[in-house]
Amino acid sequence: MGDQVGARAARSLREDGVQASVAWRPVLVLLPPSETKHPGGDGAPLDLAALTAPELTPVRATLADALVALAGDVPAARSALGLSPNQDGEIARNAALWTSGTLPALHRYTGVLYDALDVRSLTRAQRSRAGRRLAVGSALFGILGGADPIPAYRLSAGSTLPGLPTLRALWKPALSPVLAATGQLVVDLRSGSYAALAPVPGAVTMQVLSERADGSRAVVSHFNKAHKGRVARLLATTTAEPDDVVRLLRLLRRARLHVEHAGDSAVTLVVPA
Repeated sequence: MGDQVGARAARSLREDGVQASVAWRPVLVLLPPSETKHPGGDGAPLDLAALTAPELTPVRATLADALVALAGDVPAARSALGLSPNQDGEIARNAALWTSGTLPALHRYTGVLYDALDVRSLTRAQRSRAGRRLAVGSALFGILGGADPIPAYRLSAGSTLPGLPTLRALWKPALSPVLAATGQLVVDLRSGSYAALAPVPGAVTMQVLSERADGSRAVVSHFNKAHKGRVARLLATTTAEPDDVVRLLRLLRRARLHVEHAGDSAVTLVVPA
């Protein structure tokens, strides 16, 4: 039943007219991926040319081929990907990378952030905006538009594949120009390891701090993702057009979020402890 619901939601996102290659306006929200992913998918097998930023196809193809080849040596795959024998199913997913069914990226990824984003509960119009405004940073694909059809896979930003340079060495020269050329306000919610693959100069970043009754503050760890998921949902669905930091802060504060700005590109979201 869950797979059927996911398939209907995936078709709905595609039917909203959100194409794989999109022009993000006026704000691009970069999300981290998740190691956990919904299985299955009713979409056609992976077509790299159909993904956002097709100029990244050579790097994507190199990594995809390397993952499929690595899956043929299970012990080596476990070592390179940091997996235990109980996670051999992840290696099997990589082996089927070119042939398995696909889902739109916003439906493929799971976990705390994506639970808070809750794209399946959005209206048709909101899904359309989400597809245009949200993108996912990916160790395998570099960047994905929300509607880009992808299979389930396993590759983390810190992984190093045998015979290849580090992921940062592969992605930075290819992906950095793509992100720098968007021309939009970029809100970078990626985790540190994914942001390091291709930093975006001038992007708005967000730190989440919890504030205790005595006024002391601490960095939010696990629930950091949930708060960022809620911010992403707000930015994905609002009819406002925040194209600079001032308008972004105004939007967040209208939503009754406590945000602080020191005058640079870093924003602090303060939440109750």
